[in-house]
Order: sequence, then C-alpha cells, then structure tokens
Amino acid sequence: MPIGNRVLKRQRQVNASTVEAFAALPVAVVSDSMSRVFAGGSDLRPMHREGSMAGVALTVRTRPGDNLMLHQAIDMAQPGDVIVCDAGGDTTNALMGELMLAYAVKKGVVGFVLNGAIRDLDGFRETNLPTFAAGVTHRGPYKNGPGEINTPISLNGMVIEPGDLIIGDSDGMLCVPYDDAETVLEAAQAKQAAEEKQMAAIHAGENDRSWVSAALKATGCEMN
Repeated sequence: MPIGNRVLKRQRQVNASTVEAFAALPVAVVSDSMSRVFAGGSDLRPMHREGSMAGVALTVRTRPGDNLMLHQAIDMAQPGDVIVCDAGGDTTNALMGELMLAYAVKKGVVGFVLNGAIRDLDGFRETNLPTFAAGVTHRGPYKNGPGEINTPISLNGMVIEPGDLIIGDSDGMLCVPYDDAETVLEAAQAKQAAEEKQMAAIHAGENDRSWVSAALKATGCEMN
C-alpha cells in the first residue's frame, strides 16, 4: 500500500468513560497536567460559538487545499469521533463548508480540528459543532487527493495517533495520547480539585500568597 495515499482502519481507541471524564475538565487544566509542553498551535482557533469538545481521534493527512480524504473520513466516522486533519496549515482554499458539516453532524461526529481553513463561517457558528481551524476563506477545495486516513499526524509538533483523545474549549485544543490517558486523567482531576479549593479561598479572602515572595527570594531578587 503506497505511503501518502492510503486508508487504514483504526486499531484502538480511548473508551467512552474516559472521554466522558475528560469532557468535564478545562483544557488548560489538562495541559498543565501534561507539563505544559503539548499544544496543537495557538492558530487553531474555535470557529463555533461556544462549548467544549471531547472525542476519539480519526486522523486525516491531505495536501493543502484538497478535501477528498476528508470526505472519506466523514463517511468512515463513528459517533463520538473527532476528525483531525493535517493540511499543512495552508489557508488558501477551504477544506470544508456547511454541507460537509451538516453531513458530519448526521454521522455523529462531535468535532473537527483542521490545520487549514473552512468556509461558510456563519453556518459553523449556527450549527455550533466544536470546530478548530487555522482560518477562513471563501475559496473552495480540490478533490483529487492524495492523502491518508488513520495514520499518525502532527499539528505544530503535537503528534496525534488514531484513537487518541482529543479535547477542546475556548482556550484551544489538545491531544491526550491513548497510552497516557488514564495517568493524565488522574493528575488533571486532582489539579481541578485543587483549583476549585483555591478559588473558594480567594472568594473567602483566605488565599495564601506567601509563595510569591518565597519564589522571588529563591531567584535572588532584592526586596526592600
């Protein structure tokens, strides 16, 4: 099977209970729990009105401006999938618009991450399916291929494998690797509980800020 032009089956995926647990967590909390070194890039911004995203990665690689493999991915999608497409970050031609979006909703797709552009922005906002993309343009796509489905891809250095967990909210999107999902979940839930406790202390006027001066002293900062 030729590299660069192949459609594969997903071999594994995070389970539904794990997806549900991550859906209750802010992306920033999960990101902090992954040492703050993973990100799909700040240029992948929400194109929907509001709301968060959590689902299973169905990966697509395509040449810039071509959506043939993206069409195939929607045909293959299972309910709960997030379709993640690496199109090189090019925004010259849109990868999809409101017709493909409507079909994806009918298929049970719960979100899109597109390292490329969309069009019909008003339709995306009205439908409000979580969608993260690099830009918007009225110019339509080509449909010639080649491309790949369900192979590892990379978005600005963040590797995504088929079946990984994909989450997103107004701060951006993040991939949690399949093998690390349970470990990250435990750490993120503990951090979320700690932040909720800190927020309660702030509202009660009992927030401990002694760590700030201690951190400054540790740097050798002169303080009068």
